[in-house]
Order: sequence, then C-alpha cells, then structure tokens
Amino acid sequence: MPRSTEGFQPLDRQQNSVIRLCLPVIVSLVVLFGSTTVTQAASSDADIITRINEFLKQYWKDNDVTPSERADDGEFARRASLDIVGHTPPFSRLVQFLGDASPDKRVHLIDELLDDPNYAEHFSTIWGNILIGRANNRRTNRGELERWLKQQFDKNAPYDRFAFDLISAEGESARNGAVGFLAAHLNEQAVPATAITARIFLGMQVQCTQCHNHPFNDWKQSQFWGMNAFFRGTRRQGAGGNQREEFSLSDNDAESVVFFEKRSGLMEAITRQFVDGTLTDNTSPDTPRKQLAKLVIDPSKPYLTHAIVNRMWAHYVGAGFTKPIDDMGPHNPPCHPELVDFLATEFRTSGYDLKRLTRWITASDTYNLTSRTHPGNKIDEPASGATPLFSRMYVKPFTAEQLYDSLIVATDAHKSGRNYEQSERQRNEWLGQFVRAFGTDENDESTDFNGTVPQALVMMNGDLIRSAISGDQGSFLRRVLDGSILKTEEAVSTKSSRVAANRGKPIPVKVTKGIPGKIEILYLTALARKPSTAELAAIDKSFHNNNDRDPIHGLQDVFWALLNSNEFIFNH
Repeated sequence: MPRSTEGFQPLDRQQNSVIRLCLPVIVSLVVLFGSTTVTQAASSDADIITRINEFLKQYWKDNDVTPSERADDGEFARRASLDIVGHTPPFSRLVQFLGDASPDKRVHLIDELLDDPNYAEHFSTIWGNILIGRANNRRTNRGELERWLKQQFDKNAPYDRFAFDLISAEGESARNGAVGFLAAHLNEQAVPATAITARIFLGMQVQCTQCHNHPFNDWKQSQFWGMNAFFRGTRRQGAGGNQREEFSLSDNDAESVVFFEKRSGLMEAITRQFVDGTLTDNTSPDTPRKQLAKLVIDPSKPYLTHAIVNRMWAHYVGAGFTKPIDDMGPHNPPCHPELVDFLATEFRTSGYDLKRLTRWITASDTYNLTSRTHPGNKIDEPASGATPLFSRMYVKPFTAEQLYDSLIVATDAHKSGRNYEQSERQRNEWLGQFVRAFGTDENDESTDFNGTVPQALVMMNGDLIRSAISGDQGSFLRRVLDGSILKTEEAVSTKSSRVAANRGKPIPVKVTKGIPGKIEILYLTALARKPSTAELAAIDKSFHNNNDRDPIHGLQDVFWALLNSNEFIFNH
C-alpha cells in the first residue's frame, strides 16, 4: 500500500451521512503536514449554497441578465449523471427519479451518485487525463496511477493531501501509483514537471517564463527556474517505454541553485524557491519535492484552493471563472472574484472535501437551470468569447469516455458474449480510435466530440453502434419491443429503500401503448425525455408506411438516429 494512504479507510454511506450532519458544528480544522493550525467555524451546506446563490443573483443584476428557466427533472438527472459518474442515467434510475415526488430529490440524487462506485472510476479517468494525458506514451504506468487515483476518490481523500502525495511521491510504481505523475514529465531537466505542477495545482501557466519574463504581468524568468530547482534531484529508475513495466521514483540531493540563460545570452543563478518568492530551509530534513508540496498546500497561500475551485466549477457548469481555467493571475483575473474567494475559503475550511464542493456547486441556482437561452440572457455565451455570466448551464461536448460508457449503460452493447477483460480491451481499443483521430501526443489532447467527419464515420459505422442497435434475441431493442424492459426496470426500481419508504409500491412507468410507447422508451433512454408530439407523429407515420417490415427494423432506425444526434452526444 502506498505510504501516503496508510491509516486511511473508506467510509461507508452511513458514516458519510453522520459526518455531513456534524460538519456545521465543527469549529476547528487542523491543517496537516506541519503547517499552522487554523481555527474557523465551518458553515452548513445550506448556508453556503444560500450564499453562492446570493452572489449569483447579484452578478446577474449587475450585468442586467435574467437567468434561464429551471431545468426539468430529466435534463437535471442526465446532466448530473454525466458529470458525476461519467455516463447517462440507466433507464431504471431515470424512471425512479422522475417518479419521485419529494421536493429534495435532486439533493438525494447527487448523494446517490457520489456514493456510486462509478464516481471514483470516472474521476480517476479525468485526473489520469489531467496528470499524464490520454494518449500517454511516456515512461510511466497509467494503470497503477489510475488505481491509486481510484483509491483516493473512493475514500474522498482531502484534496490538499491528494496534491501533496502526487507532488512528493517516491517509491516503486507497484506500491505507490502516485509516482506515475511526475515520472511522465522528467525530460528536459524536469521543465515539463515544473510547468504541469504549477498549472494543475497552482492555476499558473508559468511555462512561458522559462525563456523570458511574462509579457502581461510581473512574473519573472527567475521564478520558473526557482520552481524547477525543486525537481532537479528527482530520478526515475526502471525500464522504459512499456507502460506496464515497473519503475521507481526517488528524490535525491541536488544543488539548491540553478543556472539559466537569459534572452540576452547571459547566465543567471537562482536559489530554489516557490513562485511567490518563498525560500526553502536548506537545513530541513525534507526532500526538495516534499518542501515544495508543503508550500503548495500551505493554507496561507491562495493558489491551491482557487485553482481547484475554478477547475471543479468549470467541470460542472461548463465554464470556469477564468479562461483557460489553469491560467489565473493578474493578467487574467476571475470574472467573479468574490464567489471564487468565498468558495476557496469554504473549501479550505471544510477540510478540502471534494464531494462537499460538488454538493455546493450542483445545488446552486446555476447548475439547476436549463441550458436554453431566452431574450434576457442571449449575451451569456462564453463559447463565442463572451465573459460567462452563469445565467444558464453551458452545453458541454461528451468526452470519448462519456460517449462509450453512455452507449454501454443505455444498451448493454458490451455484454454480447464478452467477459470483463474482453470488455475492457474493447473499451480501450474503441477509445484509442478517437485519440488517434483527434489528439496529439502531448498532454493536451482534444478528444471532445465536435461533429467532424472522422467522428461521424466512427459513430455511424462503428462496431459499438452496431451492437447497440442489435435486434438479436435478448438484446435491448428486443426487450423494448416485447415489453419486458418495463417489467425488468420496474422491478429494479422497487429495490430502492428510499422509494419503498416513501411510497411502498412500485414506481409506475407511464408510457403510451403500442409502437409510440416503444419510441418513448428509446427517447428516455437516449435523451432523458419523451419525444415531442411532432417527433412522435413523424416517427409513428414512418412505421405505418413500412408496416410490412419487422417492427424491430423500425426501432433500430429510430435508435440509430437518436444515438447519432447532437442531442445525445452533448451534455446540456
């Protein structure tokens, strides 16, 4: 077990609930790793959410915009499921949620999603991509890193400890998967390691100061090399090339002074120091990277909390407080500084609790709005370069992983005679198509789905789509056609203890009879909504015009069209 996780055990759902109830009365937070003890009363979730909404309402008033309408339940359930567990909601969970009449059902849905094992899987993939990229071909072990990441999200590790362990990681990759992060970035005298650490954990793009002073603020070339000095003693030992091979990472003694070349050609020396000029203690028993990690998580410095709040807000809402989200500074101030400061302070006081931060954001007015605009907020369009006003939810393209996993959840397309290993191999091969089609071999690959011709061809003609619309006996479409899907999903719904406590009877699945009802099920599965009257009439007419065909063919045509629609491959 990695040294950084010793003594930690995941909490069960009941323990988590008790902790959440106790949080409002916690009056002290002990910040670990030798830093100063901070005493501050922790606010309740309700108070924090109220304050967030007050900031938003004032922001809308100041910018003379009217927010969009509240999202309907299907839109919210689909959005939350994609954001938290990485796929569209299964038909059973969606129907259960839509049939729930309790006023707090959205809060309970968020809790259920955060307790879902797919939460840790989804965020381990997200952070694997952030830390080393999707198409990683560097000398590291992605599998061990993602296993380590999954452990952290499973137990909801405090984010400051998470950052500390990644920056200071040492040891063997099989025992401490966290070493996979920096092992991927040690080329060129650890220049990439310096840049990515600052970008991810400090929200600072210092890489341009490697060669010259920043053109738009007072960041100096010396600041980059002062940070770089923390990594100069880091060494990777072990085989290269094969991402499955074992290796180890160590932090050896290194000179605390680094020499770098200025644009004038002159050489200059800089002592190891943090980006804000904080010098390290040369007599400290800590390794250089451990000293750096302590500076990164120092609660008196704003960088870590501001950077993660900005990143998480962008993940859920679709736009951050800065663009790009990992470039914060005097040259690129946040559009809503008061809200950023508030969230950062409360996040730190909460014990750096990522799940709690998720609850605040997903309960905010912005997250509960529809993505549709109206005349009162048409100017709120950050995709066109405008400053985000957060008067609606922003449309987010699926990642390759979200698309694959949503197709799997919606259709069981992976279960056709494959075991777990075969299914995982199929998933990796399928995702690889999009990395090659849209990505680069750097950490900033772009695998979002944007309607390009290669994407359309893979989607329309790929094996996964063909499996998804299979009409074979026992397939999803066959179960829709014979009506067994309703009985199966209704039975699953009654297993929910919360539903049983509230109603004591199965949730009714209200769909139209006949072919129109089958079409409604396909719409709910793919889009989390029923078809409009016009859509249903047009599709029903096509069935009658082709009444000599097996009805399964008509359902295949409808489902193929839905799964290839923009509405399916966007999170809105």
